[in-house]
Amino acid sequence: MTEPQAVVDLRERPREGRGSPISRAALLAYLLLIVYASWYPFTGWRDNGLPLFTFLNTNWPRYWTGFDVGVNIVGYIPFGVLLVLSMYPKVRGVWAVLLAAIAGVLVTGAMETVQNFLPSRVPSNLDLVTNAGGTLAGAILGALWAPGLLDRSRLFQLRRRWFAPHASQGLVLVALWPLAQIYPQSYLFGHGQVLPIVSEWLSQWLDMDIDLVGMLRPGDYTMTVEQYWLSETIITACGMTGAVLTLMCLVRRGAPRFLLMVSFLAMALLLKTLASSLLFRPDYAFVWVTPGAEGGFIIGLIMLAGLVFAPQVAQRRLAVVTLVLSLVVVNTIPVNPYFVSTLQGWVQGKFLNFNGAAQFLSLLWPFFALWFLLLPSHKLNRPEPRPQAEGPA
Repeated sequence: MTEPQAVVDLRERPREGRGSPISRAALLAYLLLIVYASWYPFTGWRDNGLPLFTFLNTNWPRYWTGFDVGVNIVGYIPFGVLLVLSMYPKVRGVWAVLLAAIAGVLVTGAMETVQNFLPSRVPSNLDLVTNAGGTLAGAILGALWAPGLLDRSRLFQLRRRWFAPHASQGLVLVALWPLAQIYPQSYLFGHGQVLPIVSEWLSQWLDMDIDLVGMLRPGDYTMTVEQYWLSETIITACGMTGAVLTLMCLVRRGAPRFLLMVSFLAMALLLKTLASSLLFRPDYAFVWVTPGAEGGFIIGLIMLAGLVFAPQVAQRRLAVVTLVLSLVVVNTIPVNPYFVSTLQGWVQGKFLNFNGAAQFLSLLWPFFALWFLLLPSHKLNRPEPRPQAEGPA
């Protein structure tokens, strides 16, 4: 009997005529971020009476900066790259670049046109040109990188070795969690705090003061400092546990689970620190380090030290439980007054578009994660294929 020469699993690489599953999922996620960033804050919709495409015929904006141009170009480069990677290998080379460039023009044109109905946004032909240029630059890079990234790269080999064949969409979801830390939050890992925003929308719509969070508290109940600490401890521990266990649902048994967990959390905290430093002041880099956050992080690490090696079915169920518990707590307690005072030093300014996309991630990531985790179990926990030898039996 001869030993198997190679292990074949067609699910682990892009099939002929279809793009990479990860690229397609990442493209959809990035397109949603573009929409949110372009139309944020989604308030004050009205018709200004001007033709929709007037901005195409006007002169260049009088006031613009190199920062604005650079952000517009850089922001659309990943979009161009992902467009080309999603079409590979069915469409490649010059045709892929051309189709991606056309898609970039159509998308940014739609974003600028809709801004006619938003009083806080101003459609601009300069934005259209720079965004389309960023897409074109990304498309060229994607065409050059596609064979190496999807066929021969070491990163692709690690993906095959460490992650299950069905993990493509989940990996995109998990990769967005560290980015969700960029937007300032009342509590560390306190994503999904939607009730205050819904209360504000209802108050404006009904022209009356509505506080959904206050309705969930009995009478004039006021939380003490210790209760704020305990709440943040629960939110932090459950938030990080749910996110890490979502990642663990995607890895193979032989993957370095502990290393993946540490790297995942380290990236989230690094982005949190950098964002606090940039959005506020350098001395606010560690403003998120509070007694409640410290306690929750330690408890979360203790929980995860054993749970990362648990069966995937148990990990998936515990991820759902911890994420739901975090959502319940973060939506039933008032905003931390210390956090409100910290926000006084936050000037969004040039980061308005970026902050809108970051808020989108912060608010909706837990709900996307729950949707993914609650998919039919066979989609998340398929048995790994057994090695089969190539060639005749």
